[in-house]
Amino acid sequence: MQILAGVGAAVDLVVDYLVVAGGGGATTYAAAGGGAGGMRCTVTGTGGSGGLESPLTLLRSTNYSVSVGGGGAGNGTLNVPGGTGTASTFSTITSAGGGGGGGGVASGGNGGSGGGGAGLGPYPAGSASPSGQGFNGGAGSGNGAGGGGGASAVGTTGSSVGGAGGAGRATSISGSSVTYAGGGGGAGSPTSGAGGAGGGGSGSTGGGGSGSANTGGGAGGNWSGASGGSGGSGVVILSYPNDFTITIGAGLTGSTTTSGSKKITTITAGSGNVSWA
Repeated sequence: MQILAGVGAAVDLVVDYLVVAGGGGATTYAAAGGGAGGMRCTVTGTGGSGGLESPLTLLRSTNYSVSVGGGGAGNGTLNVPGGTGTASTFSTITSAGGGGGGGGVASGGNGGSGGGGAGLGPYPAGSASPSGQGFNGGAGSGNGAGGGGGASAVGTTGSSVGGAGGAGRATSISGSSVTYAGGGGGAGSPTSGAGGAGGGGSGSTGGGGSGSANTGGGAGGNWSGASGGSGGSGVVILSYPNDFTITIGAGLTGSTTTSGSKKITTITAGSGNVSWA
């Protein structure tokens, strides 16, 4: 009897993923934009200038850790940069939190994408560290603070206006194209640069805008007075064959949908384990 190839064979559990960390926060006084959270993805777009990440081949009935990073805190203390975003993880994949934006005489922080440098400078921007998840922030210069780096572009250098945040990167892992990990805009005097996609706006006198939740966007800086905005929280999205059923463990907030031959699980908060049957 002829046995057809593949009949009765086990289907490999191959998981595509998007792992975006929390974006960096911003601070007060000539404040730069926060850097976007690091972005690592296997589908259509990833952070930095390298190629797509490789999917993971996993086992049934085995726990794999997941954590979704929060955005860096906004800060109202002079000469102290905004808070660094928190890393997001899935199994062996880690995306670094975005660097906080500089302000006063503070330089931008390093992270998945670097925070911008303070205005009234020049003050240097933060770097994308580790490389391959985003881009550097823009330096401060003249009367403008730099924009935070984004997943697909460097933040713009400040001049007489605030620098724009680096653009985010689009991916269709969820079944439709969505842009993540844009840098926050730097503050300017008297006008401000715009935030990059997914990043917060930049106020010239009021508080800077916060990054959008579950995008990893960097926060926008402000020129004086109020605290800077907070970075946007990260997200973890998992795409896998619909032959498998996922269990989302305690401590995680998530949901699962179906798109064609794939199931897509989006985890928006928490830390815990997932497993498949």
